[in-house]
Amino acid sequence: MQQTLEDAKLAPLLDRLTQANQRFEARFPGLKSERQPVHTLYGGANLYKIGAAQKISNLALRHFNSYAEDYVKLAEVLEFDGHETVSSGANSEFGSPTWIAKTVFERVLAKLESEPIEDHRVDFEDGYGSRSDEEEDGHAISAAEAMAEGYLSQQLPPFVGIRIKSLTEEAKHRAFRTLDIFLSTLLKLTDGQLPDNFLVTLPKVISPVQVDVLCDYLDLLEAENNLPAGSVKIDLMLENVQSLFNDKGHSGLPEIVAAGRDRVTCLILGTFDYTATCNIASTFQSHMHPAADFARQMMIASVMGTEVAISDGITNIMPIAPNRGDGLTEAEIAENQRIVYAAWKLHFDNILHSMKQGIYQGWDLNPAQIPIRFAAVYYFFLTGLEASSDRLRTFIDKAAQASLVGNTFDDAATGQGLVNFFVNGMNCGALTEDDALATGLTLEEFNNRSFMQIVENRTRSGE
Repeated sequence: MQQTLEDAKLAPLLDRLTQANQRFEARFPGLKSERQPVHTLYGGANLYKIGAAQKISNLALRHFNSYAEDYVKLAEVLEFDGHETVSSGANSEFGSPTWIAKTVFERVLAKLESEPIEDHRVDFEDGYGSRSDEEEDGHAISAAEAMAEGYLSQQLPPFVGIRIKSLTEEAKHRAFRTLDIFLSTLLKLTDGQLPDNFLVTLPKVISPVQVDVLCDYLDLLEAENNLPAGSVKIDLMLENVQSLFNDKGHSGLPEIVAAGRDRVTCLILGTFDYTATCNIASTFQSHMHPAADFARQMMIASVMGTEVAISDGITNIMPIAPNRGDGLTEAEIAENQRIVYAAWKLHFDNILHSMKQGIYQGWDLNPAQIPIRFAAVYYFFLTGLEASSDRLRTFIDKAAQASLVGNTFDDAATGQGLVNFFVNGMNCGALTEDDALATGLTLEEFNNRSFMQIVENRTRSGE
């Protein structure tokens, strides 16, 4: 049977679809292919000294060794699925509770010994406090000197940067002055070289104008310091409920991101400040409050599928033992363990809560939180490894077969999600190359990160 409408009559309709589809693809090109850190550790600029990352790394490792005597204890404290059956003599075959607990423990230790800090941010805002201009000027210089030393000695974490003060009326002058002093000092000491993945975090964003003005200021700083335009990237921290919608009642986040002119790499949820602006009493503010989940879903709906990543907020209960020194009593040791383990479990649950919603990065406040950050991330990936491996193999086969017979494979998005699962897992150390290769894909295919490109290449080669 022949179609009744001639192609000439369909052409305007098809053109409209083409234009709409192209606009969508331009706005949502897919998840960013670059590495995203799984955490950002930040601390006051007054504490940022030469060798700060190494000192913090040592503290994180020492803390983990002090309270996680073995993988059995770690599984018990964090209540891994099936932790009741985990023991040093239990069956440790692939995918079993004992295998997962043992593998998490071993890979966390390896990570703490090799790269415990993925993203280190020097804080001039909440973690720094209110100080005199003279004092902040001095810390901007000393922190820049420490970062320059780390850069020149190749000892910086993969991601670094600073968090300036917000651009409110009270703080805008100080924010710009600190950014100028820090960046100019850093570049002078590094002979004009900016560290890889250097980021500036703008907190408490309430309008696109703040982001636009920051970009204008960075244009001036880059020109003054002979940096290529757009070199300095920014993260935006959302800590105000009014930032979610503009004055017309539309989602305000796309407009805020657009004001960043391709400098924006990540949106960050400041959980506790955000819930405070929702008029939630402090006793009920928490990482898992429904108001925080609403903000997360707004962020996901606004930027997921673009080059802008999403990062979650902090756990505000620290795993810090109250009793210090030698000669502690059994009761004091028990109290230390109780407090540390309770904070561990809270942090672990908060991180898993974020990851289950599709947010793979969060902020940490203290070196003692770092081991549990990786324990949660690794547990998430390892518990999904077996099923994800099987599903990815199946998806590749089905998609290739559909392409060979000219059919459309309708579940490419899920296939892409499975590829991302392995790439993200390898990037943070949760999964090994052998884990990924067990899917039947090559490292080159994973590095390409495109599910449909993998299918097309395999179909073309007849695999």
